[in-house]
Amino acid sequence: MGHGKSGKKASLKSTLQSQQTRLKNKQKAAHAAEVTEQKGKQKQQRNSKKRPTIPFKPTDKILLIGEGNFSFARALLVDPPSSLEHLVPRNITATAYDSEEECYAKYPEAKEIVETLRDKGVETLFGIDATKLEKIPTFKGKLWDRIVWNFPHSGKGITDQDRNILSHQILISDFFRSAAKFLAIGPMPVISAGHKRKRKADDDDEDEEDVKVSEDEMMFSDDETSTPATGARGTVLITLRNVEPYVKWDVPRLAKNPPKGGVAGASPPRYTIFRSFVFQRKLWKGYEHRMTKGERVNGQGTTGQGGEDRTWEFCLRDQS
Repeated sequence: MGHGKSGKKASLKSTLQSQQTRLKNKQKAAHAAEVTEQKGKQKQQRNSKKRPTIPFKPTDKILLIGEGNFSFARALLVDPPSSLEHLVPRNITATAYDSEEECYAKYPEAKEIVETLRDKGVETLFGIDATKLEKIPTFKGKLWDRIVWNFPHSGKGITDQDRNILSHQILISDFFRSAAKFLAIGPMPVISAGHKRKRKADDDDEDEEDVKVSEDEMMFSDDETSTPATGARGTVLITLRNVEPYVKWDVPRLAKNPPKGGVAGASPPRYTIFRSFVFQRKLWKGYEHRMTKGERVNGQGTTGQGGEDRTWEFCLRDQS
């Protein structure tokens, strides 16, 4: 009889303990969700107070890749942020992958934009493959301070996700390889203004301006409008939506540890992350992101919804 009561007590105790454990776990999960939500709100508040990053100087020589309808080039020159009012048009080269005829067929507004740019003295080129810049005769001997590719895409429309990711990783890797030959030569860039402090190991605020000083030391600047000092080596800027499937392209890793292959006998160039920052479209008046297929940009597609537009800025590593 005693054993029966003892067994029931043990069973009840076990049940209660199990309930308590589930309750504690539920409370922990609720607390974690609350903390995450609070961090999100704090992050949004910080972002709302930040000055936007403008990664160009008026004296920069800039190469724009994959311009689509050329509206970003227009935004740089026609109605730019105040710091770029004196940007020199002849220092800008804006390129598209399509032929001129194909471009105007895809993006009817592009013809007028290109005429405006050419009237201002901007070099506009068509049929430019971002992975074969070295094959462009007019590029021979040229170096740029900024090589910019906003929202790169192969335009192949591969439906299998793994193959699609691989296709874009190859595209980005080949672009990094080709662009390396055309970056201005100079010392490793550093932020030219603002107070710097070491980035703490547990600092998980990804919106801070990350400046890669070495492989083991990360610093960032409080002055987010600053740009690399004059005379520093050139940088490559790639902007993507910070959501799937684009995050799976793993662009920072491709830059830092490029896959072997490509040109026989040549080691692929290796980059380091100078910084990353939110790409704020509202800064670039009149800029319209266009898909590689043309007017389907106005459709009801859902790819890339949510998240934010983020620019990653890279510079070549010192050769070891």
